Amino acid sequence: MEVVEIDAKDMDYRELNEKIHKILEENPEVKKIIIKNVLGQRFIGNGLQKKDLTIEIYGIPGGDLGMFMSGPTIIVYGNAEFAPGNTMDDGTIVIHGNSGDVTAHSMRGGKVFVRGDVGYRSGIHMKAYKDKVPVLVIGGTAKDFLGEYMAGGLIIVLNIDEKGNDLGKIKGRMIGTGIHGGSIYIRGEVDKKQLGVAADIKEFTKEDLEKIKPYIEEFCKWFNLSEEVKDKLINSKWTKIAPISKRPFGKLYTPDLM
Repeated sequence: MEVVEIDAKDMDYRELNEKIHKILEENPEVKKIIIKNVLGQRFIGNGLQKKDLTIEIYGIPGGDLGMFMSGPTIIVYGNAEFAPGNTMDDGTIVIHGNSGDVTAHSMRGGKVFVRGDVGYRSGIHMKAYKDKVPVLVIGGTAKDFLGEYMAGGLIIVLNIDEKGNDLGKIKGRMIGTGIHGGSIYIRGEVDKKQLGVAADIKEFTKEDLEKIKPYIEEFCKWFNLSEEVKDKLINSKWTKIAPISKRPFGKLYTPDLM
């Protein structure tokens, strides 16, 4: 496997991204790019479509990591800024730290795994189409407005700390505001008063468990969590949050003829 290493120290984000694209254009056999000393450079992995490519990032990438990406795997050994996975079509992003606001913004395919916490409005406008179902798995907790205006896909909140211990009842508010598709799964109890307009708590079934189980197992594999932690996560009490209606705001734009 051909590996290329880039030192991004003091490198402008445009220069870094041009270098990544040039490497792939000149040598299609490259399977892994290691980028060191990353500090806030934006748009890393933007638009890449090489499915057998892995990008390892050491440092803190800037906003819109993997935007419009379709295929590669990006692994971040550190925190990430806002909107990783923005409008991502396919592929995988793995973040070993925390992630900023609007994580997985408008994501339409692929998977994002965050070991720690995510910021406000994560999962906003996530959507699914035919066989494309985006998945966001959060190891810790999320700030307010998780899954806002969500139109499809899955959000899974594991609610554990870095050692796999329970974090207690989540504190996020306005969960699922405007949701009209997809599902949010939160480990533990959620009060209805924490939900936003258009969101409701639904029965968590065996089918729901089978749906989220593979992503929990993949999360544990990425972050080397023990079998004990994995079993605890799978066998916990879960809360499912889903839309009240597919058109929660329909009456705002059309007359009520009933």
